[in-house]
Amino acid sequence: MRQLFHNTLKNLVELSEKEKAILEEAFVFRQVPKKFKLAEEGQVAKEVYFINKGLIRLYYTKEGEEITGFIFQEGLFASSYDSFLKQQPSNQTLETLEECELLVIDKKGMEELYQTLPKMHIITRKVAELRFINAQRILSSFILDSPEERYRKFEEEHKDLLLRVPQHYIASFLGITPVSLSRIRKRLKESE
Repeated sequence: MRQLFHNTLKNLVELSEKEKAILEEAFVFRQVPKKFKLAEEGQVAKEVYFINKGLIRLYYTKEGEEITGFIFQEGLFASSYDSFLKQQPSNQTLETLEECELLVIDKKGMEELYQTLPKMHIITRKVAELRFINAQRILSSFILDSPEERYRKFEEEHKDLLLRVPQHYIASFLGITPVSLSRIRKRLKESE
């Protein structure tokens, strides 16, 4: 159950068996149904989630329309991180796209981990660095790539998500309409 968790952490920092046990105790296992809101716009994010199984969509709401900002999958930490860190209302919503198996830690638990497990500082820094790199890649793609190029990159990097995520969420993430996404997919299929 926690093998993916340990493998992910191993890629970030080397942990002793004692340190692994401290981490395991701090994170609580939770099963969550599909379409469940883990964090909501206007509310303070109280938890960070490690995704053992399932998908979580981060989205913004503008003029009543949901705009997908990111799709978290297995092996990633998900949260409305700025809200969690600042303990201020979030401008994002986190919602499960599938039934999820999560390892969860709250703000108090995280603060305690910083005291009992100094390597937690390294883990959170490296997770934040990965989030920053992803955000930069997404921003760069919106500036430099055409919608078709953005779709091709998404397809190359996340082929499995094309079958698991509703097309309108993918279109929203790519900054295009579902109709445009259909046209792009049709064009690419015809050119194969």
